[in-house]
Amino acid sequence: MSLLDAAWQSLGEEAAALALVRDLGTAVPLTGALPAGRFVHDAIAAASFSASLLAARRVGCAVPSVELNPLKIATAVTSDKHFRLNGDPVSAWAELSGFWPCSDGWVRTHANYPHHRAALLKALDLADDTRADDFMLALHPMIATEVESAVAAAGGVATVVRTPEQWAEHPQAQALAELPVLEMTSLGDTEPAQLRETTVDAPLAGLRVLDLTRVIAGPVAGRTLALWGADVLRIDSPRHPEIGWQHLDTGAGKRSALLDLDRDADSATFEKLLETADVVLTAYRPGSLDKFGLSPAALAKRRPGVIVGRLSAWGTVGPLAERRGFDSIVQAATGIAMVEGEGAGTPGALPAQALDHAAGYLLAAAVATAVRRRIDAGHSWLVELSLARLATELLQQRRPRHAPEASTSFTPTVATKDGITSAVAATSYDGGPGSFHSAAVEWGSSKPEWLS
Repeated sequence: MSLLDAAWQSLGEEAAALALVRDLGTAVPLTGALPAGRFVHDAIAAASFSASLLAARRVGCAVPSVELNPLKIATAVTSDKHFRLNGDPVSAWAELSGFWPCSDGWVRTHANYPHHRAALLKALDLADDTRADDFMLALHPMIATEVESAVAAAGGVATVVRTPEQWAEHPQAQALAELPVLEMTSLGDTEPAQLRETTVDAPLAGLRVLDLTRVIAGPVAGRTLALWGADVLRIDSPRHPEIGWQHLDTGAGKRSALLDLDRDADSATFEKLLETADVVLTAYRPGSLDKFGLSPAALAKRRPGVIVGRLSAWGTVGPLAERRGFDSIVQAATGIAMVEGEGAGTPGALPAQALDHAAGYLLAAAVATAVRRRIDAGHSWLVELSLARLATELLQQRRPRHAPEASTSFTPTVATKDGITSAVAATSYDGGPGSFHSAAVEWGSSKPEWLS
């Protein structure tokens, strides 16, 4: 079953409707042992078609068909390679982020954020100024599982690099095995939503979205909702600065404000925003925001009719549910890195952070579907998915190595505005929006208020 079919089934939609989606998955120029190109195509197709159905519902027209541009897809999901700030490229990975050999295998670390680098070095009892060569020498005699456990206990991010077979035996994989790709759950009855008139190219016009996400997957979802006409306001804590270029890369169409929810004044400001929010997106570890009253149930109680979109690395069940994780870490833990390796037990990586991007577009698809359900039947809704569950879906599409289906060399589809060169929108349906209405703003530069 393709990812598009699996996602559509998870959303409870009619399979026959997918006849309106033209399949161009094999034309996406991303190659490797796993069909990453088709995988991200299907996620973007699900988002596009869900928006198409919502547009038809709100406008009262025939459902627009979907045909995606393979080059736009490939560019969007490898956007870090094409991003330019005033003409200059960026480096996506910090010095201590990567694969490292241990005595019995490999570990993968993530140290792009300063606090994760600090936790990594503290866990291994290394000096703050440790460089890559000394870091590698320190890890080489260690046992991989001991590195993973020590780093996790210190609040850092690292994983044993496993084969798909080893991952299948892991309790976390078994906990996720029976779950659908996407989960959609009612959080309580409400009256059907009454939304103002809109146009085909703005199916989310009039809706307000609080984007409480970081890194790639969540921001991609929020950016996509903004493309479809929503007022999207990203909220971050001033105590955890975002990587500047990374925020700009996924920030088109949105605004960005800072609130410290441990401060009474900022908490009150957030509650005021929540009073008229239609969607709340979260992508922190499950349970980590509950102390602020941001669990799905608490949000639905305070804001009946709200749609909560929740992303996580490992899911909400199983022994790793509360552990930190990123796309690269999940690739390594679940066996994808070993499948994509060059052989002789050396790990590799997908040609894009496909789990993150697929998750972001699928979350946008689920939110659009939930908006349509609100119009038809009401309810508050929870929609959620995890990178680890998506990894399982991608591994199920594993095939023997063969000649690439498409060249990895392609001309990226980018646009430059206000000194920011970034990928153009990849989602598309007939009559839908062709471009983001505004460039990304600097992190934390907006006021914490809705547009009038």
